[in-house]
Amino acid sequence: MAKIIVITSGKGGVGKTTSCASLGTGLALRGCKTVMIDFDVGLRNLDLIMGCERRVVYDLVNVIQGEATLHQALIQDKRADELFMLPASQTRDKDALTLDGVQQVIELLSQDFDFILCDSPAGIERGALLAMYFADEAVLVTNPEVSSVRDTDRIIGLLQAKTLAAKEGRKIKEHLLVTRYNPARVALGEMLALGDVQEILSVPLIGLIPESEAVLTASNKGIPVIHDSATDASQAYQDTVARLLGEERPLRFAEQGKQSFLSRVFGGGRG
Repeated sequence: MAKIIVITSGKGGVGKTTSCASLGTGLALRGCKTVMIDFDVGLRNLDLIMGCERRVVYDLVNVIQGEATLHQALIQDKRADELFMLPASQTRDKDALTLDGVQQVIELLSQDFDFILCDSPAGIERGALLAMYFADEAVLVTNPEVSSVRDTDRIIGLLQAKTLAAKEGRKIKEHLLVTRYNPARVALGEMLALGDVQEILSVPLIGLIPESEAVLTASNKGIPVIHDSATDASQAYQDTVARLLGEERPLRFAEQGKQSFLSRVFGGGRG
């Protein structure tokens, strides 16, 4: 059976879909048969990041509504043979997603894949709730800024209350992925220090992605940045994938600056 991991965030623009693409690619390159599902109905960005937007014929909603088979809708990645994606629809309403339909798709995929990554839309609307509902684990993507961390805290509450695991008395394993981290800006007090973010959210850190022009460059080319192994962002995502697989890796790119004064806004951890 596949391990189901939701890639989620409370705030848009934090690098969630970019992270999903690199984590999925990294798992596939490590030999794990992996499928990524785009739950952002109406927008659909994962196919752009993966560089396969012109190959989309059928999507998640088509499969749920019986207009196409799962085999017809899945797109195999050109760079990693073990990687597939199921795109979202750009033309349907989010209400086209149903709990029963999502469950059926995930059950079918679980028979053939090692990992299912659910790329959640930001926020707490229907697509986000469905993306996290069947998850075994969650990667919480946040930037080191007040609004992003606050919104991520809200998502943690939903994971602990609005999922199948919560209803069955189980706990989803939570991982924290901090993106766009810049130690120089931390030292100037312009963003939260890593320790501040960890204290506020109380979620184990699985990855720290440095602020890097390579991420934007790769996204614009439709190539997950993890493929560009010479970059610090690629190395950070490779470390994150290794930790997802249970390996230990030293934390890089986290030179300590002074504690960010912004943490005072929260007055300490969640408790």
